[in-house]
Amino acid sequence: MRQSLFLNKTGRQSNWFSRIGLIIACFFTITIFSFNTCKYSFKDTSPIPPEIKTFRVNYLENKARYVNTQLSPQLTEKLKDKIRSNTRLRQVNEDSAHYDISGYVSDYSVSTSGISGTTASSNRLSVTFHLIFKNNLDLSKNFEADISTNYDFSASQNLPQAESTLTPDIIKNTIDGIFNKIFSNW
Repeated sequence: MRQSLFLNKTGRQSNWFSRIGLIIACFFTITIFSFNTCKYSFKDTSPIPPEIKTFRVNYLENKARYVNTQLSPQLTEKLKDKIRSNTRLRQVNEDSAHYDISGYVSDYSVSTSGISGTTASSNRLSVTFHLIFKNNLDLSKNFEADISTNYDFSASQNLPQAESTLTPDIIKNTIDGIFNKIFSNW
């Protein structure tokens, strides 16, 4: 007796055709899902509207009870640098700037954060910056926000000693916080 190419003795399709069907189904599924993908973007900045072309950073004052004299000038200049290098915006010093950025250090204080026995083992420097953002082309986008960060340091150091090592981090973190509040997708 001869067997058919398509049927075995019991009348069922051979395994060979079942395998081809499975391969075709897998290929079809992979093809469909390869065109249906999710796209994520991890940019620092959200798309800035095309009509926004200029920005101004006003002098960022220090209105805290304790004044770190290095903080205000460095915050002001570093924020200008970050916006210039990470956006297409052009810096101007006019009231007509599309984005007008100002603010001040509202808190710069030290508290005890750790105690060992009866003495302090670590202190915490708290820094809060109050941001005032104005969009002169769309006033509904204006906002004010506080950006707060904390920095722990050994109680064996006095504040000026701690500031010598903490000031670069304070400036970087505050600038990043301001930039993200204004330009971030998050």
